[in-house]
This record gives sequence, C-alpha cells and structure tokens, in this order.
Amino acid sequence: MPGTGAYLVIGAIAAVVTFVTTPIVGRVARRMGWVVEPDERRVHTVATPDVGGIAMFIGFVAAFGAARLMDTFDPLFAQFTEPRGVLFAATVIFVVGFIDDVREISAPAKVMGTIVAGVVLVWYGVTMFYFRVPFMDVYILSDDWVPLITVIWLLGMTSAINFIDGLDGLAAGIVAIGAGAFFLYSQRLGDIPGMITQPNIGSLVAILTVGICIGFLPHNFNPARIFMGDGGALLLGLLLAVSTSVVGGRADPTNPGVGGQTYFFLAPLVIPLFILGVPILDTLFAIVRRAARRQGVASADKGHLHHRLMEMGHGQRRSVLILWAWTALLSAFVLYPVFSGSGVSYIPIGAAMLGLVLYTILHPQIRRRRS
Repeated sequence: MPGTGAYLVIGAIAAVVTFVTTPIVGRVARRMGWVVEPDERRVHTVATPDVGGIAMFIGFVAAFGAARLMDTFDPLFAQFTEPRGVLFAATVIFVVGFIDDVREISAPAKVMGTIVAGVVLVWYGVTMFYFRVPFMDVYILSDDWVPLITVIWLLGMTSAINFIDGLDGLAAGIVAIGAGAFFLYSQRLGDIPGMITQPNIGSLVAILTVGICIGFLPHNFNPARIFMGDGGALLLGLLLAVSTSVVGGRADPTNPGVGGQTYFFLAPLVIPLFILGVPILDTLFAIVRRAARRQGVASADKGHLHHRLMEMGHGQRRSVLILWAWTALLSAFVLYPVFSGSGVSYIPIGAAMLGLVLYTILHPQIRRRRS
C-alpha cells in the first residue's frame, strides 16, 4: 500500500486546487445570483455565495485523478471497483446538494438523493463487513443488512455535518480535524499485518477530505467570503461515511494482532463517533429538541451548540475555535491508546478538557456580560 508521503502529496493537491478555485467559484456565484441573503436565523450580515461545494468537489476530483495517475496507488485502482463507486456516489450527492443550494429542494428529496448515493456505494462494494458492539460481540453483516447499514451510516454522517455548518469555518475545521485523526488511525491499523482488508481506500478518502477542507478554510473562516452550502456539506458527510466504514467496518475480528490491545482496537467504529462527537451530539440534541416541539427534523432553529455559545457571549470566531478544540481533544482521547497501546496517562487530556470547559463558562467577557 502507498506510504504516508504519497498520501500527503494527494492531500496537498486537493488543498491547492480547492484553494485556487474557490475565489473563481465565488465570482461566478455572484454573477449567477447563487448567494444567500441575511435573515433572522443566519449570523452573516451580507449576501454571500453559498456554492463553495463546487470548489471542494473540483479539488476532490482533481486529487482523486492525480492519485489514479500515480503508480504507488495502483493497488487501489487496478481491478478494484470501489474507487469508481466513491467517485460516482460523491458526484450524485454533490449534485443533490448543489441543486438544493441554487433552487432549494424539499427535505425528503434530499434524503432520497442521499439514499441513491448510498445505493451506488453498495453497488460498487463500498461497505463495511463487520459491526462491533463495544465489550460485546462482533456481527458479520449479511447481504441483507449491508444496504440498510450503509444508507443509515451515510444519512447519519451527512446530517451531522449539515447541522453543524452554521458558523464561518466551523464545519470545514471540524471535518479537517476529524478526518485527519481518522487518517492517522487508519494508517496505524494498516501497520498491523492482516488487520484491515487490503487494498483499502479509507486512508485515501480521509486525506482527500482533509485536503479540500484545508483549501476551503482560508476563504470560509470569519468573515467568510463564501459558504460551502449543502453541496459541500453533503460531500464531506459522504467522504467521512466512506472512510470510517471501510476502515472501522473492515478490521478483522479474528486477527491475533488485536490481542491485548485497547478497547478502541476492539471497536473501531467507536473511533469516528468519538472524533466527530461535536456534530453527532449536536445532531442528537437537534432531533430531541425538534421532536419535543413537534417540529420536523429538517426544521431550522437556533438551538445548535454554536448558537448557544454565541448566546453566552462568545463571538463567531471564539465559538468556532472552542468547538474545534473539543474535536481535537476528543481525537487525542481516542488516538492516544491506539498509538501508545495503553489507556493510562489521560490526565493531560482530562486537564485540557476541564480547562476548555472553564474557559467556555468563565471567560472574562462572559463574566462581564453576566454581571
């Protein structure tokens, strides 16, 4: 399989192409009227292009094509249909999101588009093989369950990223940190002979995700000159769903290499749930909140985590940085035992988490506002 250096080159290509094309997309969007106006639910104050997902998709396709041309990635592409499945599914879900950005389609239509993308993944075999319940059993997924689990996993990831995309740079930063952590995790599992079914496309998809997020962030951080829109959010959700399922859902449960390893090796699918804890918790809270109010799940409101931080008195930038920090700490929490082989010495991470909590609630500006 390719070395880490080859993956970093592909990630850099994705970042550069996305960075260069984003301003061009922004200018075209203004001419076409593909902008979102300020309203009572949004925090921005000027009309802003919301089709940045176009640049992200271009960066993804360009870097994907570059990987195809590199000899070192031949094991992934030669006589292997999964890369085509990822490309086709990404195209489907991006088109669905782009149409919603420029014409606004209904929530059921978006769900159906996501299901179609999931079916494409299943058709090309981009699925998980095992589903591990922590401290319990390992379930080998039958052909009857694979399509359902794939679609549910995809719907969950895309919804989580879509919900968290509410402040400048928030979603792109969280996904970049989370995908980067999962790239490191997949590389670590790949170091154990026979641990992951090879060839495995998970690491490539993860580093592509990191690249397009890093390339997009300079244009999207506050004050944002362009938003990723549903096209970008759904694309990122699909890429995360793919990378997590083909790594976490394919770690061999019979491999003796996991003997004596920590709990996180024994339940790889728990890793993305921890790393992406911020958007996942936000999604769960949103579902419960809207169900209690008897609203539709797709109904918009201002009860998300980032909105609550701003209500406390944190500005956009500080709210985003706080949630980025939580994602980084959760990533460190799960990666430490994976690389160290032990579950001890969590004191520094715990202290950092406590410090972040205290910073969030006791920041001088918050205290002045309360008094």
